[in-house]
Amino acid sequence: MDMQVVVRPRQSLQQRIPDQASDRDYKMKLTHELIEKNIGLMAILIVLVVSVGGLVEIVPLFYQKSTTEPVAGLEPYDALQLTGRDVYVREGCYNCHSQMIRPFRAETERYGPYSVAGEFVYDRPFQWGSKRTGPDLHRVGGRYTDEWHRVHMNNPRDLVPESVMPAYPWLAKSPLDPEGVTKKMNVLRMLGHPYTDEQIAAGPSMLEGKNELDALIAYLQVMGTAGNGVQ
Repeated sequence: MDMQVVVRPRQSLQQRIPDQASDRDYKMKLTHELIEKNIGLMAILIVLVVSVGGLVEIVPLFYQKSTTEPVAGLEPYDALQLTGRDVYVREGCYNCHSQMIRPFRAETERYGPYSVAGEFVYDRPFQWGSKRTGPDLHRVGGRYTDEWHRVHMNNPRDLVPESVMPAYPWLAKSPLDPEGVTKKMNVLRMLGHPYTDEQIAAGPSMLEGKNELDALIAYLQVMGTAGNGVQ
């Protein structure tokens, strides 16, 4: 039987060994496929990347004066304003109103000077919001009279017929707790709010004979009035 010998041409060294670029691409492809096919590994790497990125962006903010020190003229809320802020939070006002004026011309012309971090150092938690069914309220302090706010909170459509804001008639009928505010102010002082013993001691007397609507109006009237705001 005749045997045929097939002689294959020898591959050149260049053909058998990929160049560095091709080799690098090949290794990257293998690595990418390994990550994509391993859910656990992908989850670990995602958490790692997000954590490092977050630390790099967030940690420096704790050491910048512009974000940790109050703007000129900013004072911690007094007892009545602090109680009014609690009413604001409880009623979920942040769901429809923001407290953050962005540095855009359309916003500054409508609402006033844009917000800066130093205006919120005494806000725990922040009420920046993320939705505007109603207008931004950060510069609402001093724009309207107390009586305007009373009418508006009792029935917004008495002042703005097209308003979709709900009425809050019960606020004027809800008395305040003078004793509870002392505990709040003491806790906030532990967190760094510069309340004096005299301010804390005078807190309950500021709430005597007041209702939740009085407190809420006091809070609204002080919003955005320090530093960059309306004086």
